[in-house]
Amino acid sequence: MPAPTTPPPIARERLPALLAAMPKAELHIHIEGSLEPEMIFALAQRNGVALPYADVEALRRAYAFTDLQSFLDIYYAGASVLLYEQDFYDMARAYLLRAAQDNVVHAEIFFDPQTHTARGVAMETVVNGLYRATQDAQAELGTSSSLILCFLRHLSEEDAFATLEQAQPFLDRIIGVGLDSSEVGNPPEKFARVFARCGELGLHRVAHAGEEGPAAYIWSALDVLKVERIDHGVQAIQDPALMRRLAEERIALTVCPLSNLKLCVFPELAQHNIRQLLDAGLAATVNSDDPAYFGGYLNQNFTELFAAVPELTSQHAWQLAHNSFAASFVPDEQRRAWQNRLDDCFERFAQPA
Repeated sequence: MPAPTTPPPIARERLPALLAAMPKAELHIHIEGSLEPEMIFALAQRNGVALPYADVEALRRAYAFTDLQSFLDIYYAGASVLLYEQDFYDMARAYLLRAAQDNVVHAEIFFDPQTHTARGVAMETVVNGLYRATQDAQAELGTSSSLILCFLRHLSEEDAFATLEQAQPFLDRIIGVGLDSSEVGNPPEKFARVFARCGELGLHRVAHAGEEGPAAYIWSALDVLKVERIDHGVQAIQDPALMRRLAEERIALTVCPLSNLKLCVFPELAQHNIRQLLDAGLAATVNSDDPAYFGGYLNQNFTELFAAVPELTSQHAWQLAHNSFAASFVPDEQRRAWQNRLDDCFERFAQPA
């Protein structure tokens, strides 16, 4: 994808309104990570699941993470309330309604089937609930969305192959595969064979790399797994040769600012490196990751990031949104239509208030 040309600058005081209004795609959203505490407790009551927290506020207080693993422990506990197709539908619908409020016109949604099949929930239950919600969102909200099945990297490749086998009857409802969960100690090459098989099946491939793990994991994701996008990727800045490659090949990074802050990848949002990534020519995007746990959906990520990093301008905002469409797994015609809507939005904001 060629590097775009940015529009005329827009006054900084108009940035918050512009960030909220501009159309955008979200390419890094874990649907289980959109489970708000209120829905966790509602589903627990509906399904008779006991939770180790007294109430919603006690659960919210537990959202004090020191690293990725401390988050994952609570994340998997929250997912335990998901048992039936309607649960998955309700969770995805809640996210898509919220995303539409943020002017997200397209979402590529990660889901973790192994989190559920390990508890005896059928693959069919997971996929059908999520897929039905995406179809209803398209019909009722005009919001486009698709599903990406993620393999849990702390489990074995054999387990991933078994998961792929279970998903075979539903591949018409899944556009790609990803790799998530505990990064450190679980390098991408651990899943070389299953990703090769997914390529043979015509599935898009993405992987989490370079969040807590080293830049070397990004090289492996590209060269061994043959991924088309890197999820997170902020550690790429440690490797100048990698930075050049990512820029030259326009390989998108699905960066998640508030997640990086909450998981202590950066001590302060003001120290986030997304400006350096963009200025080096990388196709970075902004995403919410696990918004219920990390304190903000997509617009919140944009507004807090731009408030914390004053060097970010309206041209960076346009670049980030444009990149999100360019990196999405949609037909070129649809991509161009959304990018035209983005340009129209910026034209409106460029006019005197």
